Amino acid sequence: ELARFNKERWEELAEAGVEYSRPFLDLAEADARKVIDIEGKLGNVKGKNVLCLAAGGGQQSAAFGLLGANVTVLDLSETQLQRDVEAANHYGLDVKIHQGDMRNLSRFTPDSFDIVWQAHSINFVPDVREVYQQVARVLIDGGMYRLHCTNPFTHTVIDDKWNGEGYLLKDAYVDGEIEYPDPHWDVTGFDGENQKIAGPREFRHTLSTLVNGLIESGFTIDGLWEDTSDQTGPEPGSWEHFKSIAAPWITFLSTYGSQ
Repeated sequence: ELARFNKERWEELAEAGVEYSRPFLDLAEADARKVIDIEGKLGNVKGKNVLCLAAGGGQQSAAFGLLGANVTVLDLSETQLQRDVEAANHYGLDVKIHQGDMRNLSRFTPDSFDIVWQAHSINFVPDVREVYQQVARVLIDGGMYRLHCTNPFTHTVIDDKWNGEGYLLKDAYVDGEIEYPDPHWDVTGFDGENQKIAGPREFRHTLSTLVNGLIESGFTIDGLWEDTSDQTGPEPGSWEHFKSIAAPWITFLSTYGSQ
């Protein structure tokens, strides 16, 4: 039921032109590296088998492909995957695409990938361990897992609720489904028009759940980064101001197995 609902939502968001569904069609190699390895930790990916997990949209798959990786994409949305096809055709890349749920990677044999690169998507499932265990199965010993997700401390802090002094932190800090006052996403479409599109169901995963789940699934955490604003003196109440106070996203880099 959850997968069906979220798939419908992502099909509509992608068709409307949400930013995550816009393929990168003007990447140079230097740009490609910035797309998939802002932290500079993945090393040389040429010849590596990479799974872009729940990362359709023609963005990361194109970047990895341009850097010489053997790229596979799994995503819930056919529309998102079509963007990967579009990007691959544009660059003349061979990218394998699979439609499916991130919680079931049984179509892939064990030890299939050197890198699993997961876009901002794990917050659309209620149990991170289901995903972690699947990732562990398909990674080689010593394989790398890069996970980008919502910062659980700020997941329910709304950026437009600036009251002149701060942003309201009010919901209990627990694992579970997030209910927003307005479940719609503001989407600027391909035609430049703004639309309100109902978003997918989302779940908060506390930091202890994220970290302990990785450890219990056989991962060693190599790094953690928080996304914040790089602007000086942003206008109070703006998105950049919110980011300067409450980091909205975090990234983990982990190694699987005994290495």
